[in-house]
Amino acid sequence: MRGKRAQKHLLLPDPIYQSELLTKFINFVMTGGKKSAAQAIVYGALDLLNKDKKSDSLKMFEQVVEAVKPQVEVRSRRVGGANYQVPMPVSGNRQSALAFRWIIIAAKARKGASMKVKLAAEFKDIMEGIGGAIKKKEDIHRMADANKAFAHFARFSR
Repeated sequence: MRGKRAQKHLLLPDPIYQSELLTKFINFVMTGGKKSAAQAIVYGALDLLNKDKKSDSLKMFEQVVEAVKPQVEVRSRRVGGANYQVPMPVSGNRQSALAFRWIIIAAKARKGASMKVKLAAEFKDIMEGIGGAIKKKEDIHRMADANKAFAHFARFSR
């Protein structure tokens, strides 16, 4: 590897809920550098959740992200001319990144009105244990479980 590894940027907590996790999620939602639009989408979705559930929307958001975080994933590993799907544990930062990505993709795939409505609906579905992001997590875990016979190849990787 050449050069130095880039330093992690320190993220300021978001202005309303004072949460760094929510700031990271807003940054994932943001497209084209339009942070105010991303904040409007996320805060609007949390407000819709707050109206429906009558509870703390930040705690609900943290529960949603925790429910979608994957514990294991499969990585392709070449051993002796064959490629194997090797199950490996997922690091903390990658867990959050995958969870955010899956939630946003599942929300965008929904039919409906605005992004904030679709995001709020996805949050509700995740709280109930259904939804596209939960399905994606279960698929990844199922694939890792099916390939656990190749887990012994994991110790040779990076």
